[in-house]
Amino acid sequence: MNRLLTAKTICITSGKGGVGKTSFAVNLSMSLVAKGHRVLLIDGDLGLANVDLLLGISVQKTIRDVMEGGALMESICFPSENFGVLPATSGIPEMVDLGPEEQGRIGTYLRAVAESFDYVLIDTAAGIGTSVLWFTSIADEVVILLTPDPTSITDAYAMMKVLAQKYGRKTFRLVLNNVTDVREGLGVFNNLRDVAERFLKLDLHFLGAIPHDTDVSQAIREQVPFLKRTPDGEAARAIQVIAEQV
Repeated sequence: MNRLLTAKTICITSGKGGVGKTSFAVNLSMSLVAKGHRVLLIDGDLGLANVDLLLGISVQKTIRDVMEGGALMESICFPSENFGVLPATSGIPEMVDLGPEEQGRIGTYLRAVAESFDYVLIDTAAGIGTSVLWFTSIADEVVILLTPDPTSITDAYAMMKVLAQKYGRKTFRLVLNNVTDVREGLGVFNNLRDVAERFLKLDLHFLGAIPHDTDVSQAIREQVPFLKRTPDGEAARAIQVIAEQV
């Protein structure tokens, strides 16, 4: 992998939509900020953005402005000190598939702003679209979020297969979301790791598990990160443990 950015870059993705990826990305970012790091969270779901909705922030500029030659740091929102967010657009189909020219513009932009941050987290769209594959290609690490749902497991495996065979990425970190407990998460991970090692020669690492927590869905409805709404909740504690490993 050709390292693009000076900051540690983590791409958060999933094979299947609806697994809680954006909520995870937002709350992991906030947990890293709470530990004293400067974090830039990029909404990489270019056509169906929702990072700004989960944070309850008003957006003036988006990544589309960057692609059209807009301002640099002025495109970043700061919900709190040391926490920057580069929002995306919503409902604009042409933003979904990035061509080489658009990739180059975003890459140039990220190189310019990344020096101001310790971590760059990229919340991609689900699946294996053009933008998702490009974002994973520039990241130092890829974190795949999945649930115990068989379709989520199957889609996560398929995504890793594509990234391994077409882009040469062999190492992935996995987070199990919406599990009964860590034991269930580890069980799912171990089964998937065994298959991935045997058939794809992949190196999978268990980053953590987030238990089912009703406070999470309530926080989403209120447009408040659950780490802020219920900092002592089960999901919040799990996120903090994952942030320690990151």
